[in-house]
Amino acid sequence: MEKIKQTVERARSAFNSGKTRPLEFRIQQLKAIERMMKERERDITDALHADLRKLKYWSKQFSIPSYLLNSYNSYTYEIMVVQLEIEEAICKLPQWAAPQHVEKNLMLLTDEAYIHHEPLGVVLTIAAWNYPFALIMHPVVGAIAAGNAVVLKPSEVSEHTAKLLEELIPQYLDKDLYPVITGGVPETTEVLKQKFDHIIYTGSSPVGKIVMEAAAKHLTPVTLELGGKSPCYIDKDCDIEMACRRVTWGKYMNCGQTCIAPDYVLCDPSVEGRVVEGVKKSLVEYYGEDIKKSVDYERIVNKRHFKRIMGLLEGQKIAYGGEADEATSFIAPTILTDVNPNSKVMQEEIFGPILPIVTVKNLDEAIQFINQRDKPLALYVFAKDKKIIKRMIAETSSGGVTANDVLMHFTLPSLPFGGVGNSGMGAYHGRFSFQTFSHQRSCLIRSLNMEMVNKIRYPPSSQKKLDWAKFFILKRCSKSKVGLVVFAVLGVLLAVAIKNRHSVLGLRCLLAALARQRLWGLERGCRHS
Repeated sequence: MEKIKQTVERARSAFNSGKTRPLEFRIQQLKAIERMMKERERDITDALHADLRKLKYWSKQFSIPSYLLNSYNSYTYEIMVVQLEIEEAICKLPQWAAPQHVEKNLMLLTDEAYIHHEPLGVVLTIAAWNYPFALIMHPVVGAIAAGNAVVLKPSEVSEHTAKLLEELIPQYLDKDLYPVITGGVPETTEVLKQKFDHIIYTGSSPVGKIVMEAAAKHLTPVTLELGGKSPCYIDKDCDIEMACRRVTWGKYMNCGQTCIAPDYVLCDPSVEGRVVEGVKKSLVEYYGEDIKKSVDYERIVNKRHFKRIMGLLEGQKIAYGGEADEATSFIAPTILTDVNPNSKVMQEEIFGPILPIVTVKNLDEAIQFINQRDKPLALYVFAKDKKIIKRMIAETSSGGVTANDVLMHFTLPSLPFGGVGNSGMGAYHGRFSFQTFSHQRSCLIRSLNMEMVNKIRYPPSSQKKLDWAKFFILKRCSKSKVGLVVFAVLGVLLAVAIKNRHSVLGLRCLLAALARQRLWGLERGCRHS
């Protein structure tokens, strides 16, 4: 365990050397990840297949010619999302890292005020096993872009991917700045004892609490992506067949082991049968009549999770599916009807290929059902009427929302991805990753001129000074008042300039700033007082 402490200390020492500060170095490291994914794509897809039986180039398990197989599942859901994140970061990093100038009051009008983004230091990322490559490399891209050292802790459950990352990362990235720590609970416990400047964890709520408790001892901020029971409301007047196609894709991809998969469906009793038939039809279209033989259908990650998921089926009415084979960790896509809202399958995140359907009388009852439970990581609503969609967004709470589709909000780098309440805290993706792993430092650069104006803040106090302070500090300019403010300040400063010739230079600066402020106000508009 001493080795873990030394690894973290080495990462901090490397960060303190300042080598991550230049944007050129960060971009170089991001391009190295890009090169790693291109050169070692076959190795990555092999590891993903070994862990979750994700579709790869070739498997002797199937009597199918190799040219008919490809790495679609692994590439699309694991590698491509990281590739997109890297491209976004490389393209926009200079813009993200540039000083962000802010609005000023009259007192500070001639000064420079901006936000400077600086790296936090050493970041720890602890990933989940269901997307073992993407869920660790995705935040790593943001942390590197922000200029941090990063300690990677892949999940021990996806052991083949973890072992591969331990081998590949030192070959392509700086060995000291970006170490990989593998192992199970003892190693994770030990690494959490170390001091970090930020921790991002993806996984379950119980482990999230452990991570947060460990972080609190060092006052370390955390980003927690914890999942939950993501509801999917299907309005009776929408295109049911289309809704079922999209729900089926999102629910059963990766064998249901997706944190933002639709966990259950809410619908009117009059369309429950149509939803069941629509999902069944889509399953046959996607995976064929014998799903067990489909090369596109993954497996449950291990025997423990297999038994947990099978336990959720006890006492339930199975409308479709239910077949299972423990030897190969296969559980068929399953649909449940007549589900009791208080049953076990409705109390915990399913994280498997089981889709309960719960009937509700109307939209009001659906909203009430959702709000009576923990806030989910994602919420889905299918409706032709946009008023229904807007009501669902306005009257519920979730980490994210996609209407008339599922999962797709995750794919947009311009949207923050994160949970709320029991489904997590903080967010990342695109610029939001850069901000999460940066300290937004307030910077104000003042002039040593204009001391006569500053005297209103110095003792002794007076009512006159208070009145001037209100004017200079509290006043906000509307377009109609900008001209009056210019002339008022001009009059004051002319009087000051007559008494103090040293203020002339400062007066010129202020007048120039006021002119710029007037143009800015006319173009963009200022807030009213």
